[in-house]
Amino acid sequence: MKIAFLGLGHMGGPMAVNLTAAGHDVTGYDPDTAARAAAAEAGATPADSAVAAVAEAELVVTMLPSGRHVLDVYDEILPAAPAGTLFVDSSTIDVADARAAHEKAVAAGHRNIDAPVSGGVVGAVAGTLAFMVGGSESDFAAAEPILAVMGRNLVHCGGPGNGQAAKLCNNMILGASMIAVSEAFVLGESLGLTNQALFDVASHASGQCWALTTNCPVPGPVPTSPANNDYRPGFSAALMDKDLTLAANAVRANGIHAALGLAAADIYHAYNADGGGTNDFSAIVEEIRSRSGN
Repeated sequence: MKIAFLGLGHMGGPMAVNLTAAGHDVTGYDPDTAARAAAAEAGATPADSAVAAVAEAELVVTMLPSGRHVLDVYDEILPAAPAGTLFVDSSTIDVADARAAHEKAVAAGHRNIDAPVSGGVVGAVAGTLAFMVGGSESDFAAAEPILAVMGRNLVHCGGPGNGQAAKLCNNMILGASMIAVSEAFVLGESLGLTNQALFDVASHASGQCWALTTNCPVPGPVPTSPANNDYRPGFSAALMDKDLTLAANAVRANGIHAALGLAAADIYHAYNADGGGTNDFSAIVEEIRSRSGN
């Protein structure tokens, strides 16, 4: 299939490379020349602009920083793409922006799904991402073989914007869980528990969760967690701040009583503002330890 891939950064670059390796004809664009060069080295065809990239595309994937970027790029490229092109937006953006992008695409004679991802850079490189998809059944079915090249777990979540809704809800759970796990470890330390002892108990008891058993925020118990690599992401605290801000916006817009989710958003926003954004989001444990005087 002829695929245009717009946004060749830490996530989009490996995703485009996997599509190329699977035999698809991928034309890539990113405003960063180094990102374009890296994609070209892996076999993609570099384009000089987003408009040029989509000129002959059957399917367009966007992986961009914000909803504003997606909507602005759609204004540029929708008139340039062949009629009926399937647009797949894998950015993490506001639900309202995802639905606005869908309306723009349909009004221009195209198809669209929102398909944000989970799995981080490691999953993008390995082709093991999870895709949460919003859009029609038929458009999901059309995109499924392409998504399956880049990911393993593909879930159709309902109509337009529902993929973004699922992503934001999932990451609200994750952010709050990581804070709770981190607070428990700091409390355990102050009470004389070793981190290993707490892990051995909680990982086999009712406190078991992904934030504990896969991305454990303290060094030792889970050797592959970022805590054992100076908290190099992984999934950065800056991205968690972004996702929780989007979730908090949705909470407020819909009148949901979500005290824990809003508190998690505030905690990560403060941590990011204080310079912690380049660390893995599990490094929040160090902020909690510092504020606790430990």
